[in-house]
Formats: sequence, C-alpha cells, structure tokens
Amino acid sequence: MSIAVLIGVHDGIVLAADSASTLTTPTPAPPGMVPGGVLNVYDNANKIFNLYKGKPIGCITYGSGSIGNSSISTLIKDLRAILMDEEKRKTLPIIFDPGNYTMEGVSQIVASFLADACQKQDKALLSSMNIGLLLGGYSTGGSLGESWSVEIKEGKAVAPRQLRPPDQPGINWGGASEVLQRIILGYSSGLFQVLAEVSGAQDQPPATPQQLYEQLNLLLATKLQAALVFAPMPIQDAIDLGRFLVYAAIMYSRFLSGAQIVGGPIEIAAITKHEHFKWISRKHYFDQSLNQEVKHVIVESKKD
Repeated sequence: MSIAVLIGVHDGIVLAADSASTLTTPTPAPPGMVPGGVLNVYDNANKIFNLYKGKPIGCITYGSGSIGNSSISTLIKDLRAILMDEEKRKTLPIIFDPGNYTMEGVSQIVASFLADACQKQDKALLSSMNIGLLLGGYSTGGSLGESWSVEIKEGKAVAPRQLRPPDQPGINWGGASEVLQRIILGYSSGLFQVLAEVSGAQDQPPATPQQLYEQLNLLLATKLQAALVFAPMPIQDAIDLGRFLVYAAIMYSRFLSGAQIVGGPIEIAAITKHEHFKWISRKHYFDQSLNQEVKHVIVESKKD
C-alpha cells in the first residue's frame, strides 16, 4: 500500500508520498501460503513523477504497483519519453502539444495509456489492476494550478475528474489514508459501516453504508473537517503540511497491528507557475557524486 497526498494553494501544488510497496500472495495462493497475506514490504518505491521535464506537470500514484511485468514507475517514465518525443507523440490516441496543452487533456492521456497497458495483460488479472493517480500542474497560460484524479478500476479507465476549481485550496489523498481521514475530516472511514449496523427501525432493514455516506458525509465534513489549508498559504508551508501528513500515516501504520504497509523515505515535489516542477526531498538508488553528467565546454581560440 501507500499514501499519496496532493495539496493545492494559490502558490502552487505539493505532491507528497511514502515509499512503501507491499507484496502480497495471489488468490488462490500457492501451497503453504495464506491467500491475500503480506509476503514483504519494500521501502524504496517511486511514486512521484514529472510528466514532462521542464513543464509544470506532475503526478503521484497509489494502488497497484505494477501492470504485468512493468512497474507503474517504469510505465509513467515510458509515457514521459513519448510525450517528450515529437515522433512518438504521434502514436498517442490524444493529441499533446507541449506548447499548448490542458491538464484535462494530460489526465486523459495518462488514463488512456495505463488502461491500454492493462488491456494487454491476461484478462484473468484485470480484476486486480486498480490504480489511482493524483495529477497537479498548470495548463498552458494558466495562472493557477489544477488538481485532477485518474483511476484505473479492474483494468479500465474511469473518466478523469477535476478535484476542485483552481481558485479553491484543498487537500486530496489516496492509498492507506485512514489516519488522514481522522485528522482532516474528523471521523474514521469505518463510521458509516458502524452506523449502518445500528440504524433503522425494528420493522425496517438497516440503511446501507453507501446510503448513510450520501446522507451524512456533507454534514460531517462541514461540522468536523479541520481547516488546514488556506488559499494564501505559502508553498513552503504547504510542503511542511504534506510532509507532516505523510509522516503521520507512516507512524500510524508502524504502530498498527500487522505489516507496516506505509513507510520508507518521504518524497515531496512542488509545482509552481514560474519554477515549474521542483524536487524538495527525493531518494536515489545511486550515489549522485559517482554519476555526474559530463559537461563539454567549447573554448574558442583567440586570434592574434
């Protein structure tokens, strides 16, 4: 599992995530293994990406960590390579012009690309291919950042949706977000199940959790939601808030019974109108001092 947090303020967009990736047994499980059990948790997964280097477009992933033999990290980088190559862009089903694009169009491209990758896999595996992405960035000429959601459910793309108007600040999250639900909204996601079990008169069936959710969610959010984000919040404060929320989820998972499915280094990126996509904290599997890019300097000879 994972935790993915997107914070939008007028100064820009902040993406924050943990680095955990959970390996579970398949269903049905091989002999001697418990179906659905956790085999291992790796703490070095990559979940935040700049979708076009040099452009203010980024995304953060949660849910399934791979499609077939390819990790989501590799697939997103494959898509980036296509977007940045003029000839390869022609193979996309949706036109992308790096000089004139919208975040809605980018979201549609991401959804289409991942759904197509899912459909190339064994049909029996599609039910387990559930992927979520939170996208943040600026449309060409846009003065405020936009927040979008892309979901792949059972291998099929759900229509991308804008999370809120660009001028409205807010926090969105995905993955193992129980503690964020409690901190920000003020109640557990299991509240509706509990209420459903005790609601209804004796001669009437109890309400379903979904019915209760629709009836009470707006009221509860209005009454209990913590006001943590405001439009004028500086980008540095939004970064600090993103780090706190991911850290809280990591520590919650650490002390909860069972495998720690949220953990590892915290990665953060910020996207602003003028500075574009910038890494704030990032892990590397290689030592940067040993992998310096060679810079060739041409010195013109002076004429006598």
